[in-house]
Amino acid sequence: MSAPQTSHAYGIGVITVIVGMSVVLIFYSGFYLPESLAKPTVSEHILNPEEPFVIEIVPGAVTEGNESYVPNKATVLLGISNLVTWENNDETPHTVTPDHRTADSYSGDFGSVGVVMPGETFEFLFTEAQEIPYHCEPHPWMKGTIKIEKSRF
Repeated sequence: MSAPQTSHAYGIGVITVIVGMSVVLIFYSGFYLPESLAKPTVSEHILNPEEPFVIEIVPGAVTEGNESYVPNKATVLLGISNLVTWENNDETPHTVTPDHRTADSYSGDFGSVGVVMPGETFEFLFTEAQEIPYHCEPHPWMKGTIKIEKSRF
């Protein structure tokens, strides 16, 4: 009895698949992925606004019926006041959570990651005109809206 013979075509096929997969992986990680993750170009005056804008989470905000976010309906202008800081001046942790998933193409998903502890802040740089209703996740009666508008200058 003779031993079964293997084909060189099988070995060449396996090598071809490995080389092909390597080329695809190099293209994906070297060219496609960096371009797809690149942030859009945003003008310097929008990335470095003239003045900060502060929204205060006021003391007693946790009590239903009290004011919570002040100002409650905020309007900011791109290039002037679009770097927004929420200051938690209450004694209770709170969140800044959009009512619907919202993202800024430069800054990413809007919303605090976890809670904003008393005395801490949450900051977000808006680079696109939009209007975002938001709330506090553990205290849903705490509601606010921020409107980002293009400046006239």
